[in-house]
Amino acid sequence: MAWSIADVCRMSGVSSRTLRHYDAIGLLPPAWIAANGHRHYEEAGLLRLQQILLMRELGLGLREIQAVLDSRADPVAVLREHRRRLLGERDRLETLVRTVGRTIAELEEGGKMNKTVKINRPENLFEGFEAESGAAGAETEAEVRERWPEAWEQAREARQAMTADDQEWWQREVTAQMIRLAEFMAAGVPVDAPEVQSELDIHYAGIRRFWTPNAEAYKGLGQTYVDDPRFRRNYDRIAEGLAVYQRDAMVVYADTLLS
Repeated sequence: MAWSIADVCRMSGVSSRTLRHYDAIGLLPPAWIAANGHRHYEEAGLLRLQQILLMRELGLGLREIQAVLDSRADPVAVLREHRRRLLGERDRLETLVRTVGRTIAELEEGGKMNKTVKINRPENLFEGFEAESGAAGAETEAEVRERWPEAWEQAREARQAMTADDQEWWQREVTAQMIRLAEFMAAGVPVDAPEVQSELDIHYAGIRRFWTPNAEAYKGLGQTYVDDPRFRRNYDRIAEGLAVYQRDAMVVYADTLLS
């Protein structure tokens, strides 16, 4: 049995443009192409598409996916490994749900969401978040040092000057602000609204504890929140789309106050 490209789009939620791209790069060729140019896929193609989508969910790039599929590994063994990783991700996300819920409860217990409150156990703020690997951390550190040496030096000195209480306060404020921005986003508040831009005042002041970005650098930082998978995952675990929402708000702030 074969399915048209329209059928596959409907079943999988993948756009026809994406399927054509997968065909063009050799990742997912159709079983055959009709005289009218329409692509048709058989069961093997649907199973291959499922593997592609699973690996995308797990954060693999198209080149990595291509390498896995071309390795001719046992498809059942590959699927079992996907299932194991997905179950682990499910458990971690459930932990994150509890983490954010606990933070919301403690902030609300403090009386007002826009005031600093005492978190009973600050380490609980970060339960479930992926720890950045030593290699990834070193890579990011090296990149920042190369691109912005003065900013890197300022940030290094600021970190060294922070006490344990300073770090606890800063971590608590970062989490609280992410939640406040997520609430604005959920309510449909535009990024140029005064209340959102007031949060950006706080965010920019926090960044200035480490270095002082100009308009271009501040917008670049916002784009990093979106482009860097490590940053984006941590934002979007609070609320889907939060990284993009904050990036857009940072662009407005930079154009309005830093240019």
